[in-house]
Amino acid sequence: MSQKEALQLFGDKTIRTAWSEEEEKWYFSIVDVIAVLTDSADASAYWRKLKERLLKEGNETVTNCHTFKMKAADGKMRQTDVANQQQLFRLIQSIPSPKAEPFKHWMAQVASERIDEMQDPEKAIDRGYEYYRRLGYSEAWINERMKGKDARKALTDEWQRTGVSGQQYATLTDIITQEWSGMTTRQYKNFKGLKKENLRDHMTRTESALNTLAEVAATELSQKVDPKGFTEQKSVAKRGGKVAATARKELEKQLGQSVVTRQNAKALYGPEAPEQIEEQ
Repeated sequence: MSQKEALQLFGDKTIRTAWSEEEEKWYFSIVDVIAVLTDSADASAYWRKLKERLLKEGNETVTNCHTFKMKAADGKMRQTDVANQQQLFRLIQSIPSPKAEPFKHWMAQVASERIDEMQDPEKAIDRGYEYYRRLGYSEAWINERMKGKDARKALTDEWQRTGVSGQQYATLTDIITQEWSGMTTRQYKNFKGLKKENLRDHMTRTESALNTLAEVAATELSQKVDPKGFTEQKSVAKRGGKVAATARKELEKQLGQSVVTRQNAKALYGPEAPEQIEEQ
């Protein structure tokens, strides 16, 4: 099944979802939904017990649930029980919660929005802006981040065209990141005190701009030299990263300080941030 993973927000909680292209349906992580509805300290244990009870009762909804590989809290891809909208409606009836009705409305809205986005892709971009606004980021930072998303999509499309796939994406990303920042993606996250969070969502505007420059350069170079497969793309990734590394060194020379920082973008550019920082 061709699927596209996404994170959705219900209030301040994250729900892992997967969109099935063939069925044109959202599938929702059941344990994430249980965590929202029950505030359980161990949603997985809650789901195991509920599943056992429902199976004993002969509940067909549990039998028909799918499993998809989704990114877990530790960053690894793990098989996860998922249910579509109709299946979740039935499961929710077995979970006593005052949040049930609001959650049903939320699911219906998510499904409707996805159909709207397929018909008008610009709506997906608008929703991306709204997502970051809800998280408290400034408009200037959001604009920089969305440019980065465009650059990343162009790069991964180029990698796919030249035969790159799977885990090779992460390796090439590490090469680019290490070349311009001096750290691998994991080292960079550790440097900023991050765990499962998305590194790009915590970069400053300057860091984000340099990362985007590196990926744009790698894309342009790849289109020019037309590498064949992963091995040749590693050299291109290194060259793209060097372009941003040169820009970084020149900027740091002018500023007299490093632009790679432990600071968190949300703290710098959120609603409480000082205006003078916002204008840098």
